[in-house]
Amino acid sequence: MKDFHDLADFQADEINALLELAGRLESSPEPHALAGKVLALLFLSPSLRTLASFQAAMTRLGGGSFVISPNMSIHGLETRPGIVMDGMAAEHIREAVPVIASYADAIGIRAFAERESLEADLTDKEFNSMRELCEIPRINMESAINHPCQSLADWKTMDDLGVPRSGGKFVLSWAYHPRALPLAVPAATVHMAAMRGMDVSVLRPEGFELPDAIMQKAAAAAEKSGGSVVETSDHDAALEGANIIYAKSWSSTKHYGNRPADEEFRRGLDDWCVDEPWFEKAHDDCRFMHCLPVRRGVVVADRILDGPRSIVIQEARNRMYAQMAVLHQMLVNS
Repeated sequence: MKDFHDLADFQADEINALLELAGRLESSPEPHALAGKVLALLFLSPSLRTLASFQAAMTRLGGGSFVISPNMSIHGLETRPGIVMDGMAAEHIREAVPVIASYADAIGIRAFAERESLEADLTDKEFNSMRELCEIPRINMESAINHPCQSLADWKTMDDLGVPRSGGKFVLSWAYHPRALPLAVPAATVHMAAMRGMDVSVLRPEGFELPDAIMQKAAAAAEKSGGSVVETSDHDAALEGANIIYAKSWSSTKHYGNRPADEEFRRGLDDWCVDEPWFEKAHDDCRFMHCLPVRRGVVVADRILDGPRSIVIQEARNRMYAQMAVLHQMLVNS
């Protein structure tokens, strides 16, 4: 495996093989599998779970890792092309990435969306330009429009709990947040659930529709898997018979790149907070999912997050096992 950038790059049997490997490594560890291997972790955006889970995954497989972040390791990192570097940043990404890659056997890169141009973010323009700067195996630790590591862990979590694939109903629901957030997790999540073969409903207020490119990609995955994808603002229709309610906020595409307008547009939508009434028409064993971090009392009520429906901790732990599988597949015998 040269790249782990997008679940759409893989066939269903390849994803299943990764999930089986993740399960095997969870139950039967291989503490020397990656002895002598080094993973570089470049964080241009902050992290808790991604950083900790990748370091833990590499350690559990017997390898090592190092972290580079502009806020903790170097005196500023410039990413803009064609810039005259007479400001604070002392290093440019065009030199930094090849140098970092030269010390490692694989590299993970995390860089959030700029949220200035929807077109640029949908094509992952900035992230792809960084990928082109090195030739070693590369892992997308979250880009402008994708988060495959989170999605692989979410898929494993549902498998572990016996959530049905075919015929299972997955609701990706917009939730209130005081700030405009990126599209990476919702884009990756709706595609993952569709690829898994589930009947997917995207529940959102008017004006927060996911971009056509994201929905078309999910629909193509659903066509292959036997699932389905719909988008609606009707709570009752979306939540009827749900097996999973996955909450996440995202920017309004109507005001993409205009944060004050977006914040004004979402004003009055603070009732989009997942609470017990959301589960009244769902399956009795319907579970709550979120990628974390999550704002208590804003995105979800405490009684849901602290109750038996919540599987957010399992999701977070499965980040480590899913990433162990990716690293094993990528670096063993390389």
